[in-house]
Amino acid sequence: MALESINPTSGEILESFTEWSPEQTAQAVDQAHEAWLAWREVPFAKRADLMRAAAGELRKNKDEYARIMTLEMGKPIRDGRGEAEKCAMVCDYYAEHAEAFLADEPAESDGSKAYVAFRPLGVVLAVMPWNFPFWQVFRFAAPALMAGNAGVLKHSSNVPRCALAIEEVFRRAGFPENLFRTLMIGSGQVEAVIEDERIKAVTLTGSDIAGRKVAAKAGQMLKKTVLELGGSDPFIVLEDADLDEAATVAARARCINSGQSCIAAKRFIVVEAVYQEFLEKFMAAMTVLTVGDPLEESTQIGPQARDDLMQELHQQVVSSAAKGACILLGGAPLDRPGFFYPPTILTDLKPGMPAYDEELFGPVASVIRVATADEAVAVANGSPFGLGGSVWTRDTRHGEEIAGRVEAGAVFVNGLVKSDPRLPFGGVKISGYGRELSHYGIKEFVNIQTIWVK
Repeated sequence: MALESINPTSGEILESFTEWSPEQTAQAVDQAHEAWLAWREVPFAKRADLMRAAAGELRKNKDEYARIMTLEMGKPIRDGRGEAEKCAMVCDYYAEHAEAFLADEPAESDGSKAYVAFRPLGVVLAVMPWNFPFWQVFRFAAPALMAGNAGVLKHSSNVPRCALAIEEVFRRAGFPENLFRTLMIGSGQVEAVIEDERIKAVTLTGSDIAGRKVAAKAGQMLKKTVLELGGSDPFIVLEDADLDEAATVAARARCINSGQSCIAAKRFIVVEAVYQEFLEKFMAAMTVLTVGDPLEESTQIGPQARDDLMQELHQQVVSSAAKGACILLGGAPLDRPGFFYPPTILTDLKPGMPAYDEELFGPVASVIRVATADEAVAVANGSPFGLGGSVWTRDTRHGEEIAGRVEAGAVFVNGLVKSDPRLPFGGVKISGYGRELSHYGIKEFVNIQTIWVK
């Protein structure tokens, strides 16, 4: 099997890589394990120096990394530079805080002394997606390495250049050889890697289907997992919302990363009193978004990452329309080379339609009319997903109350849902379990060890 780097702007194959043999993969895991045996003894101060050096490499070479992302998965190049900067920020964050987060914690007991210590587990396997090809990896790698673990990366098969570039960041920063390795493998080898006794835990960001498979195999092997899966985030607009701001942010929230984000707003749940006015403002904001060559600085929406993903998105739109949904804007692939889908708005949605029930991974917005705030919460919670959500109202106290009733890992009041190194990130229901980022994230892959002394 070849791992192909395909430019989604043109459909051109940029480069092909031969998949590693199982023997090559096992050797890389073994090398990471050997590197970990020494790394776990390295003081936090030294780890922090290297992690800051990684941040420096990301900032210094952000144009290079952004171009790799743009050519390989179609990310608008200015967004790629922002992604590299965000990766540098998470490296700096854990370089600054890891030691305090993992400091021994005194505990009361019947002994002379007791405390809780946080010890590294070993080699952690990361199975990562293509949509934020650097950020998804660094938000795992920065805390995992700072905690004293090693990492091996099975990246999405359509971003092999990104995967190799990330390994090179750690090499350039001076990390020990083999401490972080990219495995040049397809999904068919993942189960065997999980079975390897040197792999101690697994983290996956991806679809709920992939999450179920990885969780099942890891469970069979009794290995810890963290899963960040899909989302169908509600964007609740109440009747006292600032509609100009809500509509402007709504367009950005739906079309961020060309609509290919787990935490992009997808279901716009609007109370009837302001439904028509919001819809008009939302349409105006979506209409002016610039779709084009992602290498151009002015482009806001690039191509979808792969042709099959664009076709799947279009089929969801077509199927919803066939069941009675109204296409107010967009609704068909653009007639040009590459995998371009325009900003699209669907209304008149009902349960049983893909645009109501499923995650739409592209710039397609589902606008749902409700009578009251209570009904808005009920519709929001009617989804099997529970990753993020937002509430729009001028009454922030009421907004907090509504946010607390939404079944999601993160709910933002009057703001775009986003990940931040200082805040825990993850979902509930079929959006996964466990947390990344903040002090919660760094404690996912450690042995929380009780020490008792008499």
